[in-house]
Amino acid sequence: MARFACALITGATSGIGTAFARALDSGTDLLLTGRDGAKLAELARELVRPGRRVDSLAADLATETGRAVAIEAALARPVDLLVNNAGLGRLGPLETNPAATELEMAQVNVVAVVALTRALLPGMIARAEADGRRAGVIVVASTAAFQPTPFLTTYGATKSFDLHFAEGLASELRGRPVDVLALCPGATATAFFARAGIPGDTLRRIAAPERVAREALAALGRKRVHVVGGINRLGAFLVRLAPRDVAADGAARLLRGRLPR
Repeated sequence: MARFACALITGATSGIGTAFARALDSGTDLLLTGRDGAKLAELARELVRPGRRVDSLAADLATETGRAVAIEAALARPVDLLVNNAGLGRLGPLETNPAATELEMAQVNVVAVVALTRALLPGMIARAEADGRRAGVIVVASTAAFQPTPFLTTYGATKSFDLHFAEGLASELRGRPVDVLALCPGATATAFFARAGIPGDTLRRIAAPERVAREALAALGRKRVHVVGGINRLGAFLVRLAPRDVAADGAARLLRGRLPR
């Protein structure tokens, strides 16, 4: 696993974001962002070491102000690893889900990823070229990125964007000292599903967030896309062979019975 000077991790309050923070080399400075300032500060206290700087920053990436605050803080540091982990989802029909929730998903899952990556990338490239080192960008997508996901329609579409964004950026930066990875975990033991209103009995195979973070850091610089878990990798391959309407209707049948009554 490569050692980085400073990592910005979004959505670091819990789950995969926290796992990334704990998995990184203890010599890597951290800038942890999320909505819960108290939890972030607690994590920062856990991870600080002599000679290591760990800062926490409460910022709501669904808002332009929150994104600007996070970018300003990151630009003041020599960030050479950006982990775009923050993400939101909501189970339900588009027509009845709160409009604000649907828009919030797009802001966090798409707009924040583009805004932070575009703002930090030039400096990351310049420092990497000057220092003879490699920088990294990890975009946390999902296995939902590989097919339409009815009743998680906006969420699935945003994760498809994240996948294509990372793949396109990786190709743009070929030959440059920045590695880009689209990370596609399946069901993971985080608070995401409870917050998204997805019943726990929907989830048959659950990965530990520590595994997801560990595999991502190992894959960075070796792959452009990493799907966590052999069954998930097989599923991602097979769904691409099926007609898209068949894949979408199959997902609809699975999720329709899980909708809130």
